[in-house]
Amino acid sequence: MTLSAMFFAAFIAATLIPAQSEAVLVGMLLAESNPVWLLLLVATTGNVLGSLVNWAIGRFLQGYADHRWFPASPSQVERARLWYVHRGWWTLFGSWLPIIGDPLVLVAGLMREPLWRVALVVTLAKGGRYLILAWITLRFA
Repeated sequence: MTLSAMFFAAFIAATLIPAQSEAVLVGMLLAESNPVWLLLLVATTGNVLGSLVNWAIGRFLQGYADHRWFPASPSQVERARLWYVHRGWWTLFGSWLPIIGDPLVLVAGLMREPLWRVALVVTLAKGGRYLILAWITLRFA
């Protein structure tokens, strides 16, 4: 498997499309085809860029919240806004979590969270997750 496959698996897994980049990373770690640091860098980069797509979608969609076709009702948008205002950007440390991580980043975009903060926190969260996964894989394989 190539580094580009790792990148695209991580990128797609970070969007709202369901995918598993962890399985690809573990397989590539076990195959020992690339240095561990390079696999972690490629996986983290792809995953963070995929998350930034979610953030950008949230920023773009925010201007259309009052349209009929918008995927959430005004009350749902207000509830998400209040939730985010109460909990803040710290929630982005959960961006690595299955199911809820991707929507967290999208909500950050809707709430106009600065790109630099989203990129920093998401990089720490997702890079940390891959680092722990690599450590577990290499330690117990």
